[in-house]
Amino acid sequence: MRNDGSLNKSVWDVIVIGGGPAGMMAAATAASKGARVLLLEKNEVLGKKLSITGGGRCNITNNKPDTREMLGSYEEEGKFLFSTFAQHNVSDSLQWFFERGVAVKEENEGRLFPVTESAEAVRDAMVAELKQRKVEVLSKQVVSSVLYDSDKRIFTIKTFSETFVAKACVIATGGYARPDTGSTGDGFKWLKELGHTIEPVSDALVPVVLKSDWVKKLSGLTLSDVKVSIWSEGKRRKVKTGRVLFTHFGVTGPLILNMSKTIADLLHEGPVYIKLNLFPEYDTGAFKDYVQAVLRSNKKLQNALADILPLQFIKGVLNELAIAGDTPCHSVIKEDRTRLLQYLQAVPLSVKGLLGTDKAIVSAGGVALTEVDFRTMSSKKIPQLFVVGDMLNINRPSVGYSLQLCWSTGYAAGLHAAVWSGA
Repeated sequence: MRNDGSLNKSVWDVIVIGGGPAGMMAAATAASKGARVLLLEKNEVLGKKLSITGGGRCNITNNKPDTREMLGSYEEEGKFLFSTFAQHNVSDSLQWFFERGVAVKEENEGRLFPVTESAEAVRDAMVAELKQRKVEVLSKQVVSSVLYDSDKRIFTIKTFSETFVAKACVIATGGYARPDTGSTGDGFKWLKELGHTIEPVSDALVPVVLKSDWVKKLSGLTLSDVKVSIWSEGKRRKVKTGRVLFTHFGVTGPLILNMSKTIADLLHEGPVYIKLNLFPEYDTGAFKDYVQAVLRSNKKLQNALADILPLQFIKGVLNELAIAGDTPCHSVIKEDRTRLLQYLQAVPLSVKGLLGTDKAIVSAGGVALTEVDFRTMSSKKIPQLFVVGDMLNINRPSVGYSLQLCWSTGYAAGLHAAVWSGA
């Protein structure tokens, strides 16, 4: 929408800066409570990043209706969110979207997607809600500054061509992840100028690049129920179990993404290895017996092992160990059997690094949580200022938790911004 020049001459109840998921939820909620709302978006369209989430399918949230269980997934930062989620939790989000024509289906790890498998369906539902609530939307508006007059208790928001005034302001510009979608960290600069502490921002939820070239030939292969350990300086630093997806550059998938920040931090100290235990349900003795039973066969070694692991993976492992895959099982020497057993319980993958900011799903860091009132999502320094979504220094795991943070904080901010403005 284009500004005809009249919109910036009045005082808005609420101005929301950023048309991503948190910003759209805040704007729609504030308007639903009677506030006059202006939404400023730097891109030509709203929800640019939302449209590509989940590979274009949009992992709306995670199926954890129990708030305490849900917040446990945000680790230490989850304790800040109880009053926020008391106002809008997972069930509330699902009901909100269902009422607007977006039904969901559940996939593994509790991931909830639109039944249409279209992120556009989610974005379109939100855009339609903004229109119904008569939110004024201005696109291609690059905000240059956010100023606050403590005497008049009013915000002046400047773009490179215009100036707007508001009683309350919601900053929802996101972090640094995927700058091609507009997330370039602008909001952190404004918040710092307004007196907030910004914890160091870094990439999070980023695919991992490996030095181990043989693994890159496995692109497209997924292994389930793998115990993944992160090792640095001879010590095991983190362990989780789940799916691992191999790519042409290394490994990814929700499990790897959720461990990527740990990997990034450890890389500053020295070399990092990922070790894969492909059969975590067995201890060493039981696993030896299991594999020995598999190898009691007249088959070639690689064909026998293909009964328990993908042949593509087996060929890579045997090549790495310099064991001939066409050797008959009964002819495999004891030393090679021992090496194979040990390797399959701790497949070592040497980490080269992480893909760049342009591939990160979210960024870590952000506004210090002690400076935010999570009952309202307002700043403790300026009560009419609201901070939501990826602006917050909250660990946001993959598989739906990041978007749920946007829905919940956006709703609370919109609700209380409307109240503060006197709507």
